[in-house]
Amino acid sequence: MAAATFRKVCVDAVDPLTLGRWWADIIGQEWRAYEHGEGGAFGPSPGHTLWFNRVPEPNTGKRRVHLDIYAESVAGLEAVGARVVETNDDWRWTVMADPEGGEFCAFVRAEVPADRVHGLVIDCANPAEIATWWGAVYDAPVVHHDAGWSTVEQIPGMPIETMDFVPVPEPKNVKNRVHWDVTGDADTLVVAGAAVLRRPDREIDWTVLADPEGNEFCVFSPGS
Repeated sequence: MAAATFRKVCVDAVDPLTLGRWWADIIGQEWRAYEHGEGGAFGPSPGHTLWFNRVPEPNTGKRRVHLDIYAESVAGLEAVGARVVETNDDWRWTVMADPEGGEFCAFVRAEVPADRVHGLVIDCANPAEIATWWGAVYDAPVVHHDAGWSTVEQIPGMPIETMDFVPVPEPKNVKNRVHWDVTGDADTLVVAGAAVLRRPDREIDWTVLADPEGNEFCVFSPGS
């Protein structure tokens, strides 16, 4: 039985209204700005939501969580403000950065599917262990690949095809600028191995947890 269900992906931004609209355009979703200065790119289901939070600190260094997207061309993304970070003839993707420097991977397709976001990718120390943990949280299948990375697939309520956990040598040392929200019971997740970072208070009505590798995620109570 699942301990939580997927809710949405959230992105920290210095200028969430500008960056959010940019992302809404490249993934083909509707942008809605809110009076408090944040907003979301909305799709056909709640799980399609890409929400943009305002933070004071700029992006510095490589992000440990990023999105993989489908695109018609790299040049088209460059024309609207993305830049190429890294490419390799052996790769099926191009590493790019959005206007605030956030990395993402572009997979070029002659025909771009309606759901342009196809992967949520997390850098980690032990892909097999943390993917297995999230697979248990979602009650979703996990695939361990020979190349050393692991995937959680068919996550209920998550239109993004996969959560991919890939090995990196460097440890996590700052808050992730991309995180995901779930719906569930925070105490159940703590028993399963998550750590409490912040309980509901006067400012928030959700719980902020960290998974066993320190990745932040927010837990909303069912019905909220």
